[in-house]
Amino acid sequence: MAILSGLSAFPVTPTDRDGRVDATGLRKLVARLCAAQVDSIGLLGSTGSYMYLTREERRRAIAETLGETAGQTPVVVGVGALRTDEAVKLAQDAKAIGATAGLLAAVSYAPLTDDEVFEHFSTVARESGLPIVIYDNPGTTHFHFTAALVCRLAEVPGIVAIKNPTDGADPINSHLAEQRRIFPEEFSIGYSGDRNCCEAMIAGADTWYSVLGGILPEPCLKIVRAAQRGDAEEARRLDRRLMPLWDLFKKFSSLRVVYALAELLDICSTEPPHPILPVSAAAKREIAEVLQNLPSGSGW
Repeated sequence: MAILSGLSAFPVTPTDRDGRVDATGLRKLVARLCAAQVDSIGLLGSTGSYMYLTREERRRAIAETLGETAGQTPVVVGVGALRTDEAVKLAQDAKAIGATAGLLAAVSYAPLTDDEVFEHFSTVARESGLPIVIYDNPGTTHFHFTAALVCRLAEVPGIVAIKNPTDGADPINSHLAEQRRIFPEEFSIGYSGDRNCCEAMIAGADTWYSVLGGILPEPCLKIVRAAQRGDAEEARRLDRRLMPLWDLFKKFSSLRVVYALAELLDICSTEPPHPILPVSAAAKREIAEVLQNLPSGSGW
């Protein structure tokens, strides 16, 4: 059985202007995810601004999250860093505190070769002992994992899953089928890019790594559960109701939108780490209008 499946919900990491984690705000976000019974929590992903936090603050975020989940919800922790030795330390920290797995991207200033990425991931998995999820995020890292490279990595003990990007719904079926054919059976195959993940789950992906799930888990869970029971029509119906949010993600970026949603939902008041700026007042009004028009509670 795959180590990760279902909905993996990725919350923001609320901080002050100096990058110190707002423990109260983070716990409120995590408590919502636990109450919704998401399948896992993706802490310190791109939405969680992991690259903007010090090692100390990352440790604090993990400790607060694990304290809130009390072992009831698996937690996948971003452990990416520019240097391999630093990524090893971050992964060791996550394992020591109790994380289920680490999410590792090929982050670099200088472009990396496949062999360099292979050594980076193999070293982190071997020296940390933490199960590692490959984070293929070419839009940010400008490195794309080929099928051949992932095949090599999937044979490394401790590398257990991949978080694929989605560029559009059409190629997902063939992409997933190819990965199923060449990767080990127990290797978990998941996707990010909320707009297209309904189709990924219908196609049979193991996991939806969701930005929206980190702030509004209920509708995302309903889509996942419909897909898992084979009800593609219901999954697509629910997904269509979220189209105004997917449009906002495209217009303003998912990161900026979920920061605004956290404030509009009165969960916490925080801004993205600078130099990233929050959305404008006009954009926030637009986001608030979409939020107001979404179903609530059992309306989903």
